[in-house]
Amino acid sequence: AQNKTRAERREEANSRSAMGTVLDAKDQPANGAVVQVKDMRSLQVRSFITQTDGQYHFYGLRADIDYQLTAKSGDMTAAPRTLSIFDNRKEAVMNFKLDKK
Repeated sequence: AQNKTRAERREEANSRSAMGTVLDAKDQPANGAVVQVKDMRSLQVRSFITQTDGQYHFYGLRADIDYQLTAKSGDMTAAPRTLSIFDNRKEAVMNFKLDKK
């Protein structure tokens, strides 16, 4: 791992992750919920499908870009969350609670 280029080291230092748990309306972990993270600069979207523990994680998010995270499962959704450039956590924990709209 020592022979990483300067650019790779800089990108690693400039990256962060988002993770958390998606709960259903009964406060149980949501299995099969779709969590999406949208890069608010390029509008590129990445998805993660939760397993039985209801957890999701996105790695390699840039610190200089705002991201919007959403979670949904069937006809249930959670309020969107924003991971701002002003949020300097390396590992942002953002939990979601699904609800019928």
